[in-house]
Amino acid sequence: MSLSRRRLLTSAGIGAAGIGLGAGGYLVGHNDADAAEPEGTGRVAFDGEHQAGISTPVPNRLHFASFDLETESRDELREMLEKWTVAAREMTEGKMIGDYAGNHDELAPPEDTGEAFELPASNLTITFGFGPAIFDRPGLGLSSKRPAALKPLPPLPGDELIPLESDGDICVQACADDPQVVFHAIRNLARIGRGTVTMRWSQLGFGRTSTTSREETTPRNLFGMKDGTANIKAEDGEAMDKYVWVDEGPAWMKGGSYLVSRRIRMVLEVWDRSSLQDQEETIGRSKYSGAPLGEENEFDPLPLEEKGLDGKPVIPANAHVRLASATENSGVRILRRGYSFTDGVDQSLGELEAGLFFIAFQKDPEKQFVALQEKLGVHDALNEYIHHVGSALFAVPAGTKPGGYVAESLFS
Repeated sequence: MSLSRRRLLTSAGIGAAGIGLGAGGYLVGHNDADAAEPEGTGRVAFDGEHQAGISTPVPNRLHFASFDLETESRDELREMLEKWTVAAREMTEGKMIGDYAGNHDELAPPEDTGEAFELPASNLTITFGFGPAIFDRPGLGLSSKRPAALKPLPPLPGDELIPLESDGDICVQACADDPQVVFHAIRNLARIGRGTVTMRWSQLGFGRTSTTSREETTPRNLFGMKDGTANIKAEDGEAMDKYVWVDEGPAWMKGGSYLVSRRIRMVLEVWDRSSLQDQEETIGRSKYSGAPLGEENEFDPLPLEEKGLDGKPVIPANAHVRLASATENSGVRILRRGYSFTDGVDQSLGELEAGLFFIAFQKDPEKQFVALQEKLGVHDALNEYIHHVGSALFAVPAGTKPGGYVAESLFS
């Protein structure tokens, strides 16, 4: 069975289990989900200057989906985005999609699939983006509004990309505290878009691998290492403006950002046989404290100039944190929002198919992500333990105004 086919079946199994868990709650109880929802259950406003799901705190569950556009009609695309925006507002408020009649007509399918009925909003954020290829469609008439920074990522060192797990015309990122809530969001948007878009690939994620707020503690990835210690924090407005928010180009992108996703397979069995010293020198941090090698605390500065008694750098020349640090990259930084994933077993190897679904936001992908990966892909000691198998780039427009829809000015 092929890798992509097996992943599809695995994801379907996870989804079916989620539906089963929610079915009983939909059949009994209140007719109005709001009536059953207590106060303080975590709602993130959908509308705003920037789309939610970029600088907002990172919850622990993800469902990310990439869609291919099946129409050449600009009006059909716009109408779908209008419907998606209405549905996203309803879901982020913890409401069902549609009205009472649309969900209680016994002779028609309900507008909402129902598995999130009576569940709280769970800090759900839904973020939309557009891939480069959508601007090449002559029938859409959008070529003049394509941002200069939105171009396909070049081949990068370490790429082992699977085409059906890469790219796409439109992406949707759903993040929340509840896995059933994020599954519900992607499922319903896919259903609303049927006939206009087809899902190309999707990824479920658990366990955030970075923080975007100083109020969050640094999480651990599947290597057991603290991840994202040096990430940009939302409270640092100067850094957000310098590295994340777009301030040039078409009006519809001002206040937006560029999303790079990478599906990174971790070779856990090899990592697990490596010594603690090898693991720490590969990353450049202590496994348990998260402190840079040679230091005591997680947030101590990287001692990049220090050498040990043997005359070698305390943090090895090929350590991940050294090569990824802003100091070694002319100050370049990106905002990370990644998740761990597991998709069953790779039958060809008899090993766990698990890893990091890397997500990063930035102002200029070529100057930021591409520049970093060109160095990491060649020199990073971590390359022994990872494989980049999926990749995509999307332009994430600015936020919406109440009553408006996502990327509205793109169609003006």
